[in-house]
Amino acid sequence: MPGSYRILPRQGIVYVEYHGNASIDDARALLDHYVADPDRRPGQRQLIDLSRVTSWERDFVGLMKYQAESIARIFAPQGTMMMVLYASTPPGVELAQTFVRAWSDIQGVVVTLQTTESEALSVLGQPETRIIDLLEAPLAAPRTV
Repeated sequence: MPGSYRILPRQGIVYVEYHGNASIDDARALLDHYVADPDRRPGQRQLIDLSRVTSWERDFVGLMKYQAESIARIFAPQGTMMMVLYASTPPGVELAQTFVRAWSDIQGVVVTLQTTESEALSVLGQPETRIIDLLEAPLAAPRTV
């Protein structure tokens, strides 16, 4: 699963994009890069784009372990975290629904699934209606794993 992320410091958003086959190992590698990124800040809202995912690894135990690891590495219990998942295809929606179920029970985490770009951006309080418009602002280069 090729994946990349961009930190948009002005907006306080981390844009994460996955495409192809979504695997836990690749997601973990991307998380490792993000955790080490000097532009990473507590409280960054996450926009996770799953619209180009064609399949995903249905290892539910592995996925739960990955999410527990993610929580420990990027979520500050005294803070809040917003995660907006954008998915518009059946494989992406299925994966996003799995994430929503897993993260919904964690106090301080707001997680939502949106099926259009404009809805996803609206939930984040952004005026743009397309993700490309959000990304065209001056920002750091994407980090690809």
